Amino acid sequence: MEKYSQYRDRASGIAPFFPVPTVSAGIYYPFHLFLFFIRLPFLLAAILTYFVFLQWLPIGSLGKKASLWLILGVPGIWWIDLQVDGVKKGSLAQQHRSRVPQPQSIIACSSTSPIDALYLAAIFDPIFTASYPSTRLVQPITLFQAALNAFSRPRSHPPTGACLVDLETLVRRHPNRVIAVFPECTTTNGRGILSLSPSLLTAPRTSKIFPINLRYTPPDITTPVPASYSNFLWNLTSQPTHCIRVRIAESLQNTSRPPVKDIKYSESVHDDTASSSDTLLGSEEAEGMDPAETIVLNKVAEALARLGRVKRVGLGVEDKIGFVNAWSKRRR
Repeated sequence: MEKYSQYRDRASGIAPFFPVPTVSAGIYYPFHLFLFFIRLPFLLAAILTYFVFLQWLPIGSLGKKASLWLILGVPGIWWIDLQVDGVKKGSLAQQHRSRVPQPQSIIACSSTSPIDALYLAAIFDPIFTASYPSTRLVQPITLFQAALNAFSRPRSHPPTGACLVDLETLVRRHPNRVIAVFPECTTTNGRGILSLSPSLLTAPRTSKIFPINLRYTPPDITTPVPASYSNFLWNLTSQPTHCIRVRIAESLQNTSRPPVKDIKYSESVHDDTASSSDTLLGSEEAEGMDPAETIVLNKVAEALARLGRVKRVGLGVEDKIGFVNAWSKRRR
């Protein structure tokens, strides 16, 4: 593994891009094999039924959430360990609703697995977005795209012709929905928090930003290596059960933005027509961050690291791209 040492954090030695090894089943291998062959057809059928038919039918939010919980339940994701900052266990229902994301809130979620998007959709039904380190704008995407991105190669730039908007515009367009952002821009194995995209800096000052960290037990259903479909399906369906550890931090605000009364809206930025990545990347890349903006991103990153009981690492998307290229050559 010496040739991969450059993809470890220099300060901590953490390697956030390496796949998590699966614990050997030993004498229980036949049982795991039985679970795999029993569950896999039902899981694929549930996924196809939802994404091909049910999501387009007028079954309402509850119907869609029930379908998503069915998808999560088939492979044994039954136990959710939820904890909210400042709320005692078992007393969440008695607390004010402001402790959890509500419409016009923004979720800044860790990115480790396609299960991330499915869980967020089953609980919050958010508008999903894709972030990139080269621009402050985000690309609105579907739930299916958000889950598929966990298997995709990392990108430092949006696809050519992608429709990009800032978070403030997205909040105004969808005032009754939560917005979900994956600010790390790519998946990790959950052992560190990468450098964050500046996309969160376009959040309106009035919107609450909720850092959310998701961790899995066993941790081998993370997908830090692209196109790891077979390993993921085996690890997901062959284990008797899985647990999701959900931690929600206290809300933050984008204090780098001026108060609402001082904001002067620009027609070029807040026009209802989405912008193309072809015309906006150049100006975004040239923009640097001032100290107030750096503080906002640091607070979000520190909250994600604290919630996940991990450390921040000095690695980002470009490092992940280099790692994937090196890993692909090794696998040939």
